[in-house]
Amino acid sequence: MAAEQVEAARVLEALRSVKDPELNVDIVTLGMIEGLKVSDGTVSFTVNLTTPGCPLKVQIEKDVRAALASVPGVNVVDLKMGAKVRKSIETQGDLIPEVANTVAVGSGKGGVGKSTVAVNLALSFARAGAAVGLMDADIYGPNLVQMMGVKGKPEIQGKTILPVPALGLKLMSMAFFIKEDQPVIWRGPMLHGAMKQFLGDVVWGRLDYLFIDMPPGTGDVQLTLSQIIPLTGAVLVTTPQDVALSDVRKAAAMFRTVNVPILGVVENMSYFDCPHCGERAEIFSHGGGRRAAESFGTAFLGEVPLDIRVRQGGDEGRPPVVHDPKSGPALVFKEIAEKLAAIISVNTYKKYEQEMATRA
Repeated sequence: MAAEQVEAARVLEALRSVKDPELNVDIVTLGMIEGLKVSDGTVSFTVNLTTPGCPLKVQIEKDVRAALASVPGVNVVDLKMGAKVRKSIETQGDLIPEVANTVAVGSGKGGVGKSTVAVNLALSFARAGAAVGLMDADIYGPNLVQMMGVKGKPEIQGKTILPVPALGLKLMSMAFFIKEDQPVIWRGPMLHGAMKQFLGDVVWGRLDYLFIDMPPGTGDVQLTLSQIIPLTGAVLVTTPQDVALSDVRKAAAMFRTVNVPILGVVENMSYFDCPHCGERAEIFSHGGGRRAAESFGTAFLGEVPLDIRVRQGGDEGRPPVVHDPKSGPALVFKEIAEKLAAIISVNTYKKYEQEMATRA
């Protein structure tokens, strides 16, 4: 028994040489090692990454095996790669009690493809293995139901509402409760009540990430959400031209005013690759999103091309991330999702470090 404990200690010491490349902290200190067992030269354990679909998974696994190859007596390494998403928010009362991270997707104006980005980002996280919810906070113009191709309705159980399962995630939208052409004519207090219902009465269950598709502008819904739940942060969507950038700057200022971190900027409709001649055309200019991110002091997450498959996917309820996953746009969304997941992981760990330092 003592010999086995010594071997386990040596294994952990060797694993301390392996660092998460994004956090620059060793995987033992990060608590990523689970179920370590050492017996007759066989070492078995799980490495839990900070997010599913981590692009560094292969590198971390390679580093772990290399570290253990130098430990005397270790003949077999039974290694499993898993994931446990860290919780970045603490909610109070009955509002989303089991949600680990909340990500608002906003733009400051309409027509820039904010909902398209929200849908395909949420689906990218879900396809990577995360438990994901998608909430349509655009009460006046809800369109996520159409973009997701959902035909069902939420199930109501007493005073609670079950979100609709769709393409591997959970969906809730005002569109489920109104007729297709029915306008929503509400004042601020009613919007506030709807947001509380979507967050308190909807049984979201355990989620790694809840994506919230925000309405255009900087009005009641944005203010309400920042007041009633903590937000992990916001992703800002813009097109490259100056008129869109002016509005996204206002959205950035609004989120900062209510102490919501800006996680990054996505430039949508960034360029068009002609399928006939192969020439690239920057129809709405180019590079504005990157410059905006630099001015905000935040990450530039990526450029989404102007592509007919994205438009068709939204109109027909066939998002390219799911229905054409090897297409150029789908791969761009996947890369953006990986960057965003890494940023959330780093920010969450930094927050944890600060809390530990304060307690000490």
